[in-house]
Amino acid sequence: MPSSFTSPQLAVVGGGIGGLAAALAAARAGRQVTLVERAAEFGEIGAGLQLAPNASLALEELGVLAEVRQTAVVPPRLVMMDALNGDRITELDLHSDAFRERFRHPYLVTHRTDLHTALLTACRTHPAITLHTGCTVVRVEQDGSGVRLHFAETTEVLEADAMVAADGLRSVLRQALVGDGDPVCSRYVAFRGALPTVRMTGRMSEIAASEAVMVWAGPRMHLVQYPVRRGELYNQVAVFESDHYRPDSDDWGTEAELEERFAGTCPAVRAALPLVSRDRRWPLFDRAPVDTWVYGRIALLGDAAHPMLQYLAQGACQALEDAVALGRALVESADAADAFASYAERRQARASLIQTTARSFGELCHLEGMGAAVRNALLATRSSHDFDDISWVWTPAPDTVSAA
Repeated sequence: MPSSFTSPQLAVVGGGIGGLAAALAAARAGRQVTLVERAAEFGEIGAGLQLAPNASLALEELGVLAEVRQTAVVPPRLVMMDALNGDRITELDLHSDAFRERFRHPYLVTHRTDLHTALLTACRTHPAITLHTGCTVVRVEQDGSGVRLHFAETTEVLEADAMVAADGLRSVLRQALVGDGDPVCSRYVAFRGALPTVRMTGRMSEIAASEAVMVWAGPRMHLVQYPVRRGELYNQVAVFESDHYRPDSDDWGTEAELEERFAGTCPAVRAALPLVSRDRRWPLFDRAPVDTWVYGRIALLGDAAHPMLQYLAQGACQALEDAVALGRALVESADAADAFASYAERRQARASLIQTTARSFGELCHLEGMGAAVRNALLATRSSHDFDDISWVWTPAPDTVSAA
């Protein structure tokens, strides 16, 4: 914790992917930025994440795509499989001419910490960015001239022209501004982690060697698999709906339920299950979209603005889009309040639609019985070069990205 702060033009609260990207975008737009993070050290927990072409475009505009690609994997296909019978349902060819011509930027899979490290390194080396850890924001005040941030650890106050709240799903600042209560639990839980690829054997080894993103869809559950970190690690995420969820209890979504829910799956999924990390369970939350992201000189960004379920693999992607749109708005307007209003106008409708679509896609993935049979029959007729249904997600609106 610093003994005193230098007053920046922009304060960013939160040192995750969205906060670091926002700080970098603002600095590249010519603003002096101070970022504060409540943890004692910067870091990301979790495992792999998918970066669709809209995220690759954002990373290019932030100047870090080359660094991310050093460790990321470029999967050849997205494959949806039936988790019960092991049949292929559909796939998308991510190395095809049709994909390249339509999106221009790659589909990447990476370890979350690798993406975070690339953004953190860029922020640490940018002369306009100052980073502080161990800073827990407890109160924010604003008036027509700026904002003032108060912290639990010190009586020192951080003064800035404006502030971006990128403090995540359980954003303290969102709660103070929006007041929409706790995040909404989906009753689903995830067990996830990455393990060394050399531990793969048999059918698992064959699947890992394909480098494809595999989605095994089943009734109220699914398994996602793909390689990360140059293919040295293999990421697995097992997700299922708990029958024992209670809002006043943490005793649900257990390992025993995990085993029970996946007991009837095909041999390939059952072979993968013992290798799924059990170190931590992750209850899955989102929120309903809100109409307002900006409150004078305070703007919400990333999960603080639009937390979403992971079924479209767009959480980090949308935070990166936010950052690029914010940077463009700061270039176009010297006044932070005007820039924030422009940023929200560009981003709010799109991010909100992706929030709600992610929940709907989860329902499609988790169909059972006749619903699953109809889904499989319809998707089986798709061409692997048909991106019409997903192109709006993977292609940001022209006015949300810069012309660089």
